[in-house]
Amino acid sequence: MDAYADPILPPNIAQGVFGTYGGAQSRFSSGNDGKDGNAGRAGSNGWRAPIATQQLPDLGSGGAGSLTPQAERKLGERVMRQLRRDPDYLDDWLVRDYLNSISAKLAAAASALYIGGYRPDFDLFAVRDAQINAFSLPGGFIGVNTGLIVATQTESELAAVLGHEMGHVLQRHISRMISNGERSGYAALLGVLVGVLAGVLAHSGDLGSAIALGGEAYAVDSQLRFSRSAEQEADRVGFLLLAGAGYDPYAMPAFFHRLDRAAMNDNGIPAYARTHPLTGERIADMEDRARRAPYRQPHQDPEYGFVRARARLLQDRSRSEYADEISRLHSEIDERTALNVAANWYGIAYGQMLLERYDDAAAALANARTTFAAGARAEGEPERSSPSLDVLAADIARRAGHDDEAVRLADLAQKRWPQSNAAIDMHIRTLLTLRRFIEAQALAKRETQAHPDQPAWWLYLAQASAGSGDALTQHRAMAEKFALEGAWPSAIRQLKDARDMKTIGYYDLATVDARLHEMENRYKEERLDEKG
Repeated sequence: MDAYADPILPPNIAQGVFGTYGGAQSRFSSGNDGKDGNAGRAGSNGWRAPIATQQLPDLGSGGAGSLTPQAERKLGERVMRQLRRDPDYLDDWLVRDYLNSISAKLAAAASALYIGGYRPDFDLFAVRDAQINAFSLPGGFIGVNTGLIVATQTESELAAVLGHEMGHVLQRHISRMISNGERSGYAALLGVLVGVLAGVLAHSGDLGSAIALGGEAYAVDSQLRFSRSAEQEADRVGFLLLAGAGYDPYAMPAFFHRLDRAAMNDNGIPAYARTHPLTGERIADMEDRARRAPYRQPHQDPEYGFVRARARLLQDRSRSEYADEISRLHSEIDERTALNVAANWYGIAYGQMLLERYDDAAAALANARTTFAAGARAEGEPERSSPSLDVLAADIARRAGHDDEAVRLADLAQKRWPQSNAAIDMHIRTLLTLRRFIEAQALAKRETQAHPDQPAWWLYLAQASAGSGDALTQHRAMAEKFALEGAWPSAIRQLKDARDMKTIGYYDLATVDARLHEMENRYKEERLDEKG
């Protein structure tokens, strides 16, 4: 059973409308009072550089060579179009929102500390892979294996790895590597693209190596130089981001020490240790910097535990694997080894929902809420919730067929977390499930206007428009969704179908024709790029 095998429209409406969807920029979960949210919290009290800026090494200009920031982003987008088609690309908004909330705090620290002349819009996403690994792509796209999320024990440890990957991007290591190679221009870019996709599709865990290899033009010695210099640069930049964003600076050496021990004690070296070789010098450098950083009591976002538990289930693929994971989560609670009891109950609830045991799921979620609330009271905090808890409550009710309760909970989740993509997504899906197409269309249209780079919102707009009988909007929305995925022939066909509608008005016809012309030109340009 696939965690995403969740048809939300009858076959006659869903046919021709469903497709793979993914997105770039995600927003960050935040409550109305701003206390429990992630957006902007890192900079709320101003910034202090935790370490003297003189300790930052000479990292180079990061602007060498012919690969411009715009070309990097373009390449990254091309890679992402392919990645989103892979079945192990996890289009899970709760995980994506949370990862991007961490990257937003780290990016804010980079700006405050004047790190990197090129700071792209970072876009983090998860991959279903139990191996401990993360990888950076051109243009600010960063992939995170579920295995990495699960292997961390604190939010600061996860932020340490993300900061390292962001360091690669901020220092433009891929651009500099290509510039030092024997190839330049689009041929080199395509070499990198092929290397990345080969690693992804083979599920080798060596995505970082695939990027480093690029094409055959890159010699082994240049790969080794990349490993030695770029990894140390990324460590140092990542450490500054980690400390500057208020995370525990000791988390970086602690996590890498644990990986290093795992590499020594295990026959199978963790993927992260293979693609990011850990040396005693690197770890010692991290420890030295942590010792010199001023102490701060790090704040761990409650979402960390819930997302980590969710990732444990997302790694699984079958009903038996879900059941086994639920059993492990129960055992950790009983044996008092759970890092976060409320998070374990949340994972149990999510797993029971995937097994279609909705009463058990609701009971486990109630336990998660009770434990979470008790923890808040013990810390002297007011009653609290989280996007993960509220979105899962609505999802359980929706799948169980409790229509009125599902709508109430989905509406509540969106009002409580207005900046959460996960809450908006669940609200739209609930409305579609209940065939309330007009309301779903209005909400999806608002999201496409606010965030036109998100294929998910265009897909929902197409589904809602199909349900409400608005064929023109359906075709136009599907065209935008296909365009964002690089499926230009399909996008062009949708607009031609819209143009040929007998009921189309003069203004709509002119708008469709103009957009059709733009897409045809873009398709021609990309074909020429690939040939050149």
